[in-house]
Amino acid sequence: MERRPGVFTYDAQWPIYALGWSARRDKKHRLAIGSFLEEHSNKVELVQLNQDTFDYSNGSALVFDHPYSPTKLMFFPTEDTLNPDIIATSGDYLRLWEIHEDRIELRTLLDGNKDSEFDSAVTSFDWPEFDPRRVVACSNDTTCTIWDLEKEAVEAQLVAHDKEVYDVSWGGPGVFASVSADGSVRVFDMRDKERSTIIYENSRSGSTPLLRLEWNKADPKVIATVGMDSNKVVILDIRFPAYPLMELRRHRGSVNAIAWSPHVGRQLCSVGDDSRAFIWEVPVAEGRPESGDDIEPVMWYGTTAEIIQDSLGRADVQQLQALRWALRAV
Repeated sequence: MERRPGVFTYDAQWPIYALGWSARRDKKHRLAIGSFLEEHSNKVELVQLNQDTFDYSNGSALVFDHPYSPTKLMFFPTEDTLNPDIIATSGDYLRLWEIHEDRIELRTLLDGNKDSEFDSAVTSFDWPEFDPRRVVACSNDTTCTIWDLEKEAVEAQLVAHDKEVYDVSWGGPGVFASVSADGSVRVFDMRDKERSTIIYENSRSGSTPLLRLEWNKADPKVIATVGMDSNKVVILDIRFPAYPLMELRRHRGSVNAIAWSPHVGRQLCSVGDDSRAFIWEVPVAEGRPESGDDIEPVMWYGTTAEIIQDSLGRADVQQLQALRWALRAV
């Protein structure tokens, strides 16, 4: 009988901070794992699912050194195998790495701080499948930077928020959203770089920072966000700004990461300090906002430790502040 386990496990060599899935058609079960070591030298490891044994093993893993712990990892975002095999990482800078059969080499270091006295940590970035030539990155110096990867140059740099920007997500060609320590979700349209639209403010909680943001690529009306020390996943409809469409409240601890399914537009995964991963079937609402109190996850997975994934949770903010001061001291 063919073995078809539902859960795959891999024990990394180091504490894990960031994760990234490969999109390539020939490497769909490849996973990038970033370490969380309290020192300058960190690691990124690439592991591949063994289709015969249905487990991950480090026998064929590729490992490369990374300055500081990477805040996010993303492979080249399309399935086409004709595209270069590249992984992007963020931390003190945004970097592109080229993957070979037996090694990984630094391809490009993208520095958006050349006009600044101090370097600022890159807290997150997004690399969209619909426009893989562009990456938008955010930093704790309040800016968002759009990079043209073909030219390896800054296309635009915007002062996005009043405080540190923690996450960013593309919603469509030329349109992206960001969240910040100022507690707001802001939408930017590259056709008018001087303006942004605030579609949500976490003011009812005293401007609690918003740490994670995911724009639903399959349903661009919908955005999900998470606040610091919050057990709620806030679902926004950009057609009804200011008020959440609904709030998903079944976590018993702080939510650390969220991700929309790339294939099923209504499905959302959330993970948290309660050691649980929930899969939600988010209903499509065409009217006014709902409470979401009665919505139950359609699937869940429990473990023995807090699930962090690649989020910017409480420990992540502390790490980014430490990174910021370390960079100032260099």
